Amino acid sequence: MIVQRPAVTAALAAALVLTAGCSSGGDDAPDNGKSAESSPAASGSGENSSGKPRAGEAPPEKGSAKVTKTLTEDLKSPWGLAPLPGGDLLVSSRDEGTITRVDGETGKKTELGSVPGAFPAGEGGLMGLALSPSYASDHMVYAYFTTESDNRVARMLYDEKKPSGEQLGAPDTVFKGIPKGVVHNGGRIAFGPDKMLYAGTGETGDTGLAQDKKSLGGKILRLTPDGDPAPGNPFGDSPVYSYGHRNVQGLAWDEDKRLWAAEFGQDTWDELNEIKAGDNYGWPEVEGKGDKDGFHDPVAQWKTSEASPSGIAYAEGSIWMAGLRGERLWRIPVRGVDGTVEPQSFLKGEHGRLRTVVSAGGDKLWLVTNETDSRGTPEKGDDKILEVEVK
Repeated sequence: MIVQRPAVTAALAAALVLTAGCSSGGDDAPDNGKSAESSPAASGSGENSSGKPRAGEAPPEKGSAKVTKTLTEDLKSPWGLAPLPGGDLLVSSRDEGTITRVDGETGKKTELGSVPGAFPAGEGGLMGLALSPSYASDHMVYAYFTTESDNRVARMLYDEKKPSGEQLGAPDTVFKGIPKGVVHNGGRIAFGPDKMLYAGTGETGDTGLAQDKKSLGGKILRLTPDGDPAPGNPFGDSPVYSYGHRNVQGLAWDEDKRLWAAEFGQDTWDELNEIKAGDNYGWPEVEGKGDKDGFHDPVAQWKTSEASPSGIAYAEGSIWMAGLRGERLWRIPVRGVDGTVEPQSFLKGEHGRLRTVVSAGGDKLWLVTNETDSRGTPEKGDDKILEVEVK
């Protein structure tokens, strides 16, 4: 739903005292004891939908991932991560409804403020973050969050000159009406190479929403920075870009401007998909590869116990995918690949549940752990941001 937007102000509304709900049976629930295969069933193609080979030099068949430092610790239910110009990071707390700045060198944390209206419960709360394409001039931070009635996207003015805790302006809602649920709220947002805003949504457990092109649930949406349906969308004056998704929480582009998305399966297959405008990704008719006419099959798939993917990033010719239940970082080569894609996993069980991964430039990634969001095991330690060197 497109809304009329009030004027943006720099004043911060009174901080909300937010309490987190707890749910069970969701996408990133603890392992239910199902057996995990020794390696994921994965498939891919060296061709895109036009039949042309993927461009560029393929990355090494075998890669690597090594944690080089812990940037910061003692984070609470971290979810979204947005690199700032200059190397610092913004991180959201899903359950506390706050945004914090982390110094990219020292790890020092400075709380910007709370997001009024964020209503954490179950898998909902303050989730994805993204910087405006014009951040250098407008200083706008976008956030995807759950309210008492829906999921929505708002933007806030970030004023670094104000005192800590008072640096966020009042939320300017640019898009609302995304279905909310105890589970499957999606939550990832990112600006693409076209400077349009993409949002991954979930079907809230109501599987029928995913195939309903009039619903905003179970979709990838494509919007202008002001929240209108982006020009060139496949279904006319609709924000829907692709459909048939269960719960999209990972979005990333490669150097060829191809959009990739990770989503949770139900009991059998998690997926990494190459996203094409207007395509149907199958849920709930198909979970994982179905080889059925009319549905776009994933490039790779995993047992849910081995992945339960949230964030993804592109670096060194591969997609890197954070696993929650799987507690590992997956590498999926996509550049110059011709034939079967064979994912590799790294850091298995070393840092617990992994929520978000973001490119730090070159062969570096920022990786966010997630043991404090009611699904994890806090006794494993506080949540952290790790620097990872990959190839």
